[in-house]
Amino acid sequence: MTVAIVTDSGSDLTRAHLSEGRIRQVPLTVSFGDRSYLSPDELAPEDFWKEMSTPGSPFAHTAAPSAGQFKRVFEQAFDDGSDGVVCVCLSETLSATVQSARMAREMLPGRQIEVVDSRSASMAIGALALRGAAMAAEGATASKIAEALTRLRNQTLFYVALETLEYLRRGGRISNSKAAIGGLLSIKPIMTIENALVVPVEQPRTRAKARERLIELMSERPLAELHILYAPPIDPVAFRDDVLARLPGPAPRLVTAQIIGPVIGSHVGPGAYGGVLVLAE
Repeated sequence: MTVAIVTDSGSDLTRAHLSEGRIRQVPLTVSFGDRSYLSPDELAPEDFWKEMSTPGSPFAHTAAPSAGQFKRVFEQAFDDGSDGVVCVCLSETLSATVQSARMAREMLPGRQIEVVDSRSASMAIGALALRGAAMAAEGATASKIAEALTRLRNQTLFYVALETLEYLRRGGRISNSKAAIGGLLSIKPIMTIENALVVPVEQPRTRAKARERLIELMSERPLAELHILYAPPIDPVAFRDDVLARLPGPAPRLVTAQIIGPVIGSHVGPGAYGGVLVLAE
């Protein structure tokens, strides 16, 4: 059986990941004022961060793909010879993306299409898609892949330290009052996604304390995979090495470091960094 893996651009997968895993990606839309781009097809991460740092640039907004966009990608997969599709999406609590994927599935009755809600974001989606691609290459069925990814998401953790809460506030992820208090206290919050909701883990008062605590959180348990995420002007190399140096047990079998893309970057803002952890079994 041939199974196609589909995801959305909230996964932060690189072009190399997509190509090597033969993963198909449905883009979300990122807008600056009246200028809209399919991301990352029409707006590369590097160009997005340049725009974000331009004085007077409008605040970035994101919009989910339509059901029609997913339907076209699903149909292309079947036209190319796939017997089934597994689609891994941005959390339903963060975006309407997974709803669009489910609607597209209903438009193609009789086709085997499994839609998996990652219940997370960024490389927490990407890690699931990569694992699905590996299983598909080994001949696993769509239903077996979907079952495995549903289990794997419970072993996947997401942490990010923010320079400011302002971008989460503008994106509607936290209240105005929380953002205002954070700004007054110069808090550098560490956030996670827990039960599919964005929640604070801790609220250090300095960058140094935030970095130290983030490294502690990310190196508490043995890992199967470590995916470092960063937004300019952060240099990810030293941070990655510090996390790896403190990890217990064997080294993770997969370690990546990549820039946060436009979809997630619109909500975390410049200077954000952290990572996605896949716990060792």
